[in-house]
Amino acid sequence: MDVLLGSIDVRELLPTQDIEESSPLSAPDLHLLIDRLQIRSLHIKQKVKDYILSHQTEFSQIFTSCSDSISKTEEISADLSNVVRILSDNNIDIEIRDASREICSVRKDLKEKKELLSLVKIIVNLAERLKLVRDDLKVGKLINAAELLRDLKKDLLIVDDDRKEVGGGKREPVVFELLRKEWFDCFDEFQEVCVRVLGNAIRFDSGNGRLRVVFKLSIEKMKDVELLMILRAMEVAGVLDYGLAKVADLTVKYIIIPTVNDECNFHLVEELHPNSEQMDEAILSLVVLSSDSKVESTNIYSRLIQAISFIHKTVCFQNGRWMMCFGRLAWPRISDLVISKFLSKAVPDDASKLAEFQKIIELTSEFEATLKDLMFISATDKKDEKLSSFVQNVEVHFAARKKKEILANARNLPLLFDSSNPSDYTFRRPSLKAHEVAGIISENPVGLLFLPDRCIISKAASQLMELVHQALQDACLSSARVAVEFYHAARDALFLYEAIMPVKLEKQLDNVTQIAALVHNDCLFLAQEVLGLAFEYRPDFPSYIKEQAVFVDIAPRFHQMADEILHKQIQLVCMNLEKAIDGADGFQNTHQMQQYELAKSSIDQVVFILEKVRSIWEPLLLPSTYKSSMSSVLDFVFSIIAKDILLLDDMAAEETLQLQRLIYLTLENLASVFESVIFVNEKENSQDAAIPDPLDVLIPSLHKLRKLADLLDMSLKTITASWECGELVSCGFTPSEVENFIKAIFTDSPLRKECLWRIESVSLYNKI
Repeated sequence: MDVLLGSIDVRELLPTQDIEESSPLSAPDLHLLIDRLQIRSLHIKQKVKDYILSHQTEFSQIFTSCSDSISKTEEISADLSNVVRILSDNNIDIEIRDASREICSVRKDLKEKKELLSLVKIIVNLAERLKLVRDDLKVGKLINAAELLRDLKKDLLIVDDDRKEVGGGKREPVVFELLRKEWFDCFDEFQEVCVRVLGNAIRFDSGNGRLRVVFKLSIEKMKDVELLMILRAMEVAGVLDYGLAKVADLTVKYIIIPTVNDECNFHLVEELHPNSEQMDEAILSLVVLSSDSKVESTNIYSRLIQAISFIHKTVCFQNGRWMMCFGRLAWPRISDLVISKFLSKAVPDDASKLAEFQKIIELTSEFEATLKDLMFISATDKKDEKLSSFVQNVEVHFAARKKKEILANARNLPLLFDSSNPSDYTFRRPSLKAHEVAGIISENPVGLLFLPDRCIISKAASQLMELVHQALQDACLSSARVAVEFYHAARDALFLYEAIMPVKLEKQLDNVTQIAALVHNDCLFLAQEVLGLAFEYRPDFPSYIKEQAVFVDIAPRFHQMADEILHKQIQLVCMNLEKAIDGADGFQNTHQMQQYELAKSSIDQVVFILEKVRSIWEPLLLPSTYKSSMSSVLDFVFSIIAKDILLLDDMAAEETLQLQRLIYLTLENLASVFESVIFVNEKENSQDAAIPDPLDVLIPSLHKLRKLADLLDMSLKTITASWECGELVSCGFTPSEVENFIKAIFTDSPLRKECLWRIESVSLYNKI
């Protein structure tokens, strides 16, 4: 049959095989191909016939088997038909179905009853074991009770998360909920019994600071209960922390706190009371020393070791796990007490004494090493080395303390302004001295680094710079870490002054006061001093902070603060002056007695204000600052007076004389103010041999006001001539002001028209 397994390539039957697949075959080729295919077909048929004949027996068996299978199938079909007919005739299928259902139901009930029986056995067993816990507690078998509770906890699937049950939200049978509740009740009772027994075994006497440990005791129905057994039972039940927590609290309260107290005047004494066979009681007592002796603070570590060793030996029975548990509960508070009561106070106040602290560093390391040997603290956890960490950073603690002191002193400096405590820092009587601030100014005027003048400053500013200089001097003598703290302390002290003073002295800075002038000087002084700090100290700073230490950013802030204070003072003065001038009602109708008196009263008020300002500013402000500020104020008030007079639209002859009189009166009454400005100006210019600036240059409106007084009794032609020669322009008059002035004084006439035309012509020519 191999010939049938493959396909026949017809081209192989041709005499030549070099024929392309796409080329058609010729007729002879086709006839030849047909003949050869017929021969091949006959050959294949012969092969098949030979194969069948050679396998005749196998084929015969196959056919026989098929025949037998068909016969059996027919017999089964007949039998099945008979069965179906019988069943359908007698309804036996229904009976079988019902019987099957009954069998399943009985089996299910039997299974459930077996499960319920098993569950009941489990519940009974759990209930009996819980009862055994209570029985063991009554007679003092605490270890047995602890083991039962531990096993019951596992069997009841109880976790320690706030008494929540395991079940993933699935509701458990009520009986198990009751059993769990019963377990928690037993557990609570176990804890109460253990704590009560532990409290009787470990007793603290608050009166004389005594710790008494009883190793075997009998209470209620519990006979010969041992302390060791109590601790083991609590460990088995997983409540050792709960039991030792109260012991740790009382130990810290009655033993540790008195031991680390600054005024500790006692030592610890151990008393052991053995019976005939073994020790049954141990006592640790605080024994007061005689009045003439006192325990040195450096012995605090030895006393603590004695107390902790007593706990290790008598309470924890040298059990490492128990001791670590006790240490975990007590060490955080003990270490904090040692730091606050001893180490922090032992930090030197002087940088030169830091080396003396080395002994305490060594004692601290030895102390913690002993605690590790006692397994009171962990030998691997660095968090337990709080004391070593503190003493190793003593430089930082020293710097932090000094920084805190510097900032505290800086914060208190503004209180110096309360020393004089007047209700209002205002002028009381003319004087060349600052009476109102005598109690708060520095003893002597101070020189300014970048200005030739000397300046009166407050004690607050003077002491502030002393603090800053001292901090930076200490920074130069300290290590890099300490120097950084001192450097920041100096900067922060300056920032404190900047932040506090405007708030502390808000009332005084909102009025024209000597305090405001003094604070202006403080800010100017601090700005100058700050600029020189880096140049003064940077060469001596540790290399770590040489590039970081800058103060140039602070100076502009104080400069701005000084300018703002001075600008506000000038504004307040100008507001008061403007309000006073408003009382003159524009200097109208001064030829009437009532209006003249009103104007004169206004001028008197202006003079009073300016005299008051002079008495406040002159003793305190820098001469150059006083000159510029007072000149600005005078220029403001004179310009307003001149403007109001020039705005009058009609003036009688007598009115012009009264206005002239008021101007002369104003200038005469302000002679002392002018003298103060001239004196400062001459003093400044005498130093460089320069020509003093006349008042007319310092106060441009003064020249204009004086010329206005002259114009009030000048003739029309003289006024016109003064304009044409440029004199009035040099005094600050404008063409419109001169024209309006002429129209207000002189009646309309050809001469007035001619003069106005000439003034206008000169103005147009100047514009061209």
